[in-house]
Amino acid sequence: MKQIGFIGVGIMGKSMVRNLMKAGYELHIFARTKSKVEDVISEGAVFHETIADCVKGRDAVITIVGFPQDVEEVYFDEGNILDSADPGTYLIDMTTTSPQIAEKIYNEGKKKGFHVLDAPVTGGDSGAREGKLSILVGGDREDYDACLELFEAMGTNINYEGKAGCGQHCKLANQIMIAGALSGVCEALTYAQAKGLDMDTFFHSVATGAAGSRQFDTLGPKIIGGDYEPGFFMKHFIKDMKLALIEANMSGLDLGVLSQVLANCEELQAEGLGELGTQALMKYYDEEHRGEM
Repeated sequence: MKQIGFIGVGIMGKSMVRNLMKAGYELHIFARTKSKVEDVISEGAVFHETIADCVKGRDAVITIVGFPQDVEEVYFDEGNILDSADPGTYLIDMTTTSPQIAEKIYNEGKKKGFHVLDAPVTGGDSGAREGKLSILVGGDREDYDACLELFEAMGTNINYEGKAGCGQHCKLANQIMIAGALSGVCEALTYAQAKGLDMDTFFHSVATGAAGSRQFDTLGPKIIGGDYEPGFFMKHFIKDMKLALIEANMSGLDLGVLSQVLANCEELQAEGLGELGTQALMKYYDEEHRGEM
């Protein structure tokens, strides 16, 4: 497996493309805006003007796009992946999307002779850069085994979760945990600030104790420093939480913390903050909201 088609060269995708090239794969990429990927083109990725050209003749095609509708478009629209890739190609969707869409791609792909995996990732932009992503894979076990070397070029914690859609279910459970952890970080920082604690001292005091978390380690210093640049977009986190809530409701689960964090984030998005990082949840607790709560 040497030639890879890659669609979705964004914050995460760009680092994944680089790591695949470092591992010796030949990367063929498609992006709607060529100017945004000139850097990886200069590093050796081959740019294609259409999805069809990007995926023809490849051993595997990887997608990591923004929203479920983008996944539907790149796989199912006329002339796109399912119409254009060669039978026998491994189709790997690494977007966080609906488990139903993952099953649909699997079922339609199998009919056309493709090997289909849903393989969402966690680890953020830093995990993507360092090639240390966790990769959560659903589909047929033999297809997972065949793609393991490919996944190892992008991540370090790679697990087979089960049948098609199970990779997505694992990722949604992950996002539920993040919602709780991130809201806890923001509430703790809000409290510490209100009581006049030195924020840097507070961070170092509790980061290594029982309350420590990856969310606190990664986003605590950014929040304290007023840095809301996206490592992971608020708008994408909202999408993930909505997917998780839909799935929870389908199973008759009442996930109150998830519902609350989603509502808070949607309020911030309505105020135009969806393009900021997830740490912008802290803005919900800023002065302007305190009187409303």
